[in-house]
Amino acid sequence: MLNSKKIKGFFLELFFPQFCFFCQKEGHSLCPDCLAIISVAEECWCPFCAFKTAHTPLRCQRHERKNLNGAFSATSYQEKRVKKLIGAFKYKPYLKSLALPLSLLIISHIFLTANKEFFKNGENSCFIPLPITKKKQKERGFNQSLEIAKELSNFFKLPLEENNLIKIKETGSQTKLSRKERKQNVKDAFQLKNPLAVKGKRVFLVDDVLTTGATLEEAARVLKRLGHAKEVYGVVVAREPLL
Repeated sequence: MLNSKKIKGFFLELFFPQFCFFCQKEGHSLCPDCLAIISVAEECWCPFCAFKTAHTPLRCQRHERKNLNGAFSATSYQEKRVKKLIGAFKYKPYLKSLALPLSLLIISHIFLTANKEFFKNGENSCFIPLPITKKKQKERGFNQSLEIAKELSNFFKLPLEENNLIKIKETGSQTKLSRKERKQNVKDAFQLKNPLAVKGKRVFLVDDVLTTGATLEEAARVLKRLGHAKEVYGVVVAREPLL
């Protein structure tokens, strides 16, 4: 017997068929051929600098006092196709269906770096999407980080803490700010509604792009100091290269 979700999906496919973002092939928002062209990282880097940590998502010795333990960055934001995909996902035309192929890039990165064991400790781990402001949520209609986190949670069979970490401060765009300005811009921007839900856990903090690490670091600070999370790792689609 069909449920309402399946019926809705049937009519969406019937009247609004998906076409590949790049080659326009029908059936996928991003077809397997175009997805395969995107280069996926086989190594990990410190979230705060260009130090390569081989295949382990760690921070370098210079940043060992940071709250963020490390980061999984699937690909480079400098790759033109990646930049276009993320742009179409989080800005107009707000293609929510791109959450799946973008999450597949992250999953590929995790398997290529042989880090799938990181995601196998059941209820001792959880995914948390980086929250956005109410203004952006209303404008976009969805939180892009949450949509990716849903796909990752479903694939790895780990809990998703959807509304625990919230944004309580309307921050300006980080795009044109210096590293110091970015840190100040996101200071005290987040709040944890249920600290017990993350106590002693390994938290995977999901976002779309990592630039200087300032936003993820501030969120990690809240998760560790207020929620007493054991470890916090960033999980992002793409990363801006740091020199």
